[in-house]
Amino acid sequence: MMQRAKRLTCCPITLTFTFSWNSLCFHSAAKIEDHQTLYRVLEACKHSFNSGTATQTHARIIKFGYGAYPSLVAILISTYAHCHRLNLARRLIHQVFSWDFDLVSVNIVIEALMRIGECNFAKKVFDKMPTRDTVTWNSVIGGYVKNARFEEALTFFREMLISNVEPDAFTFASVLTGCARLGALNHAHWVHDQLIQKKIELNFILSSALVDMYSKCGAIQTAKQVFESVRRDDVSVWNAMIHGLAIHGLGLDAIAIFSKMENEHVLPDSITFIGILTACSHCGLVEQGRKHFDLMTSCYSIQPQLQHYGAMVDLLGRVGLLEDAYAMIDLMPMEPDIVIWRALLSACRTYGKPELGEVAIANISRLRSGDYVLLSNIYCAVKRWDSAERVREMMKKTGIHKNRGKSWVEFKGVIHQFKAGDWSHPETEAIYKVLEGLIKRIKLEGFTPVTELVLMDVSEEEKEENLNCHSEKLALAYGLLKTSPGTDIRVSKNLRICHDCHCWIKLVSRVLGRLIIVRDRIRFHRFEDGLCSCGDYW
Repeated sequence: MMQRAKRLTCCPITLTFTFSWNSLCFHSAAKIEDHQTLYRVLEACKHSFNSGTATQTHARIIKFGYGAYPSLVAILISTYAHCHRLNLARRLIHQVFSWDFDLVSVNIVIEALMRIGECNFAKKVFDKMPTRDTVTWNSVIGGYVKNARFEEALTFFREMLISNVEPDAFTFASVLTGCARLGALNHAHWVHDQLIQKKIELNFILSSALVDMYSKCGAIQTAKQVFESVRRDDVSVWNAMIHGLAIHGLGLDAIAIFSKMENEHVLPDSITFIGILTACSHCGLVEQGRKHFDLMTSCYSIQPQLQHYGAMVDLLGRVGLLEDAYAMIDLMPMEPDIVIWRALLSACRTYGKPELGEVAIANISRLRSGDYVLLSNIYCAVKRWDSAERVREMMKKTGIHKNRGKSWVEFKGVIHQFKAGDWSHPETEAIYKVLEGLIKRIKLEGFTPVTELVLMDVSEEEKEENLNCHSEKLALAYGLLKTSPGTDIRVSKNLRICHDCHCWIKLVSRVLGRLIIVRDRIRFHRFEDGLCSCGDYW
């Protein structure tokens, strides 16, 4: 990718070349002809925090004339940062510009830094650039999206619009994806308007991204309208629509789209069937799921992969067919991954099957906090308190903490984020006042907090207090505080919504006459008039 490699004659970091290499490195006498070997050595240094070998490798890079390779510059910066040698990382960034790198080379440095997750250093390089082109902006915006820093990606997009550089289709592909992941509908409408104003021609990538964005922002009807208005000769557009319907719990609609796809002679691919099986899973459509799983091989010669088996295990587990789900795992032609075992574990929690849950746990090599919590909840559900306590003690000993829930709501183009028990928001007092009043009102309507799965070693009152401060309740209270009666409220959450919050928000929707849409980690919940679109099945 480089047009030339410059040999640096003067570097303040250069060290002697007489040193000992460990088993991951090459011998000092060896002739290095491949810069990728140097890259791998630096990666090893980065993960082992070996700054000494990193600086020695840096010297080798210069000796063999690879000093101006952007990918090596990027991994060096990252390695020095991980080894807490920030002065060397900053010095390298400064040297990038003293070496008279051309624009193409600097763009590659930014892209390489983003690829390895070094957003802050990529921004430092970006800030120092005297000139930037569309590729520069795309590398930064796309990098922030890939590193799940969506708000920053949108901030850079706004800055790009006021610069003298025009966005292109690649820019919008990244920004649409960022909006989808953020779930912010106002941002989505604004970005779509910009796409139209800039007269960017829709290709199948942008069409798919638009459908996906509106689906994940909770506007499934708008997603359908976009789907009907664009060219649909590429399977990815159909896949976006099917998956969007799946996460909204519209399984029959997803199957109808699949039938329409066949009628328009667009061949499904493996991703299509993941969407269909997911749609069946969210709606308990067991026979339809089995039928489409069989269709893969019988009609389309598509061999089921891990994701397809995982979707089937999830489908069978959700409806309580745990033995069938376990049999599906047993018959798989490949080793099941942790996602499949976690799907079974989740079903065991729902249906109170501790023995099978223990089998799932035994097959998960790297237990996360959620796995421990699920197993603890299984024991609680069947009143095996001692077993639940042992799980929590195990979490303490291994230093594992329960993932903290966070929820966010968009208001006037600004994302407001809340954690459980959060007091950091500028309007905290007003938010809690709204929430307390709402909790009292919902209790008068007969609501009883679902406290069974809260830690046992606290009083019932403390359990309720714990539930009352969940992040989605705080986000909803803020939405109620800032919007007028009758306005829809959209809340996004990083974890699955808990049973207590689900029951509570259903009642809130009826009492206040509000449409409340909650996007959790699994799917959308549309609360209206005391009911949820999931049918209490999630």
